[in-house]
Amino acid sequence: MGTSPKLRILVAQLNLLVGDIDGNRDRVIAAATAARDGQAADLLVFPELTLTGYPPEDLLLRPELIERTQAALTRIAAETRGIALILGYPKAIRDGLLNVAGLVSDGRVGTEYAKQLLPNYGVFDEKRYFQPGNRSGILEFKGIRIALTICEDIWQEGPTHRAVAAGAELLININASPYHLDKAPERETLVRLRAREHGIPIVYANLVGGQDELVFDGGSFVVDAEGRLTHRAPYFEEASLVVEIELMPRPRPVPGIAAPMPEREEAVYSALVLGVRDYVLKNGFSGAVLGLSGGIDSALTLAVAADALGPEQVEAVLMPSRYTADMSVDDALEQTHTLGVAASVISIEPAFRAFLGMLEGRLADRDADVTEENIQARCRGLILMAISNNKGKMLLTTGNKSEMAVGYATLYGDMAGGFSPLKDLFKTLVYRLARYRNRRSRVIPERVLTRPPSAELRPDQTDQDSLPDYDLLDAILKRYIEDDRSVAAIVAEGYPEAEVRRVARLVDRNEYKRRQAPPGVRITCRAFGRDRRYPITSGF
Repeated sequence: MGTSPKLRILVAQLNLLVGDIDGNRDRVIAAATAARDGQAADLLVFPELTLTGYPPEDLLLRPELIERTQAALTRIAAETRGIALILGYPKAIRDGLLNVAGLVSDGRVGTEYAKQLLPNYGVFDEKRYFQPGNRSGILEFKGIRIALTICEDIWQEGPTHRAVAAGAELLININASPYHLDKAPERETLVRLRAREHGIPIVYANLVGGQDELVFDGGSFVVDAEGRLTHRAPYFEEASLVVEIELMPRPRPVPGIAAPMPEREEAVYSALVLGVRDYVLKNGFSGAVLGLSGGIDSALTLAVAADALGPEQVEAVLMPSRYTADMSVDDALEQTHTLGVAASVISIEPAFRAFLGMLEGRLADRDADVTEENIQARCRGLILMAISNNKGKMLLTTGNKSEMAVGYATLYGDMAGGFSPLKDLFKTLVYRLARYRNRRSRVIPERVLTRPPSAELRPDQTDQDSLPDYDLLDAILKRYIEDDRSVAAIVAEGYPEAEVRRVARLVDRNEYKRRQAPPGVRITCRAFGRDRRYPITSGF
């Protein structure tokens, strides 16, 4: 009795660069050569919009992008004989563009499938660029019928149903599916359901890497016709996932390696590290610099930066003032020593006194208030930007979502910088992630985790002088910002009306600040930016 014939598929979970057509082309050719010669693969599967990277945004409106993509596709076809490829690219048609998954084999482009369901919510704007496809993409390969689909097509039942009705025996879904909290188990649950509904194995190929505020977490996987997981690639890193499919009597993936799914806090932390690394390096910076205060936010930011870039590429700057506690300096220096990060101490007192002197007679005759507090923050911003300019290092800001929501941040001060790693993390999650990182190895001093948070811009200041307790604040913010619940609805849940109204008022009046803030890693489905587009000027 002979062995069943098999199809050997390799999923290339790559970290690509948006707009780098030639670089992405060369990555495809190199991966194809290695898969063919080193792993004897029959079919190599790449992520959505492989050649342009995802999301290319308004680059898609430039005719040159499409011309260069087609030239890259022609060259790939010529240089990858001996192995078949499935990859994504935009294709021009008479009335617009299609988001395509194409089969490249024997020196030419064969079957092409155009994405049918175009997401147009949250961070997705695909209806701005693409026309929807309306046909199933079925290709005959090694005696079986394989259906192609793209990302959103798997989230609704229609495209899978039409593919199976057209005779598909195996479905390949190529993706650029960005990370957010709990997205990975949500994906797998959905794909398992599709497989069971139609009795068809599914290969789910995902992108990995950071692109501006988005992080693509990889985790490509395969399920059999009963919806059982048979393979899973690692999360948050490039990988090659080898999948063998037995073809007789019907296609069946042979169970292989399944990398573990990270726990919630591990996943968030990994997303921050990947997002920072790719933003800094893909934008051509040599490393990162940040202000280290001795507080929890900058402590976590420093840990992320050191893990992302290596401690030798990160610089921490301590900028004490007349209000800075000695223990803040001690804790900050302890952390830099533990991590092996270069540190410098630059007092802002001379600059602060100089600005107060320059403004003497120009400020209202009253006790010191937020004006003087913000001058201190802006002295620090000036110092950090000078170091960033001089050393070619990206300035990382250290604010969190709770602060940004209510405007507890200074424009051109602690908001000055190029990237904001914690931008989408509520303060309570910042503390959980700091404790998670310390469980791996203790890098954040315990006192930073236990002392009351403070901006240290006036005597004996704590955050709770100006804000509700963070447990209460974050609970209100989640409902108001992420769930779009009304003040009345939040109060009806039992939250104090005065606090709910105050928090909502602060959120609404500080949209102008958030519009000027640097981008940061997206962790939730309702991050500030493209997920939540509110008018600055509004009478609502």
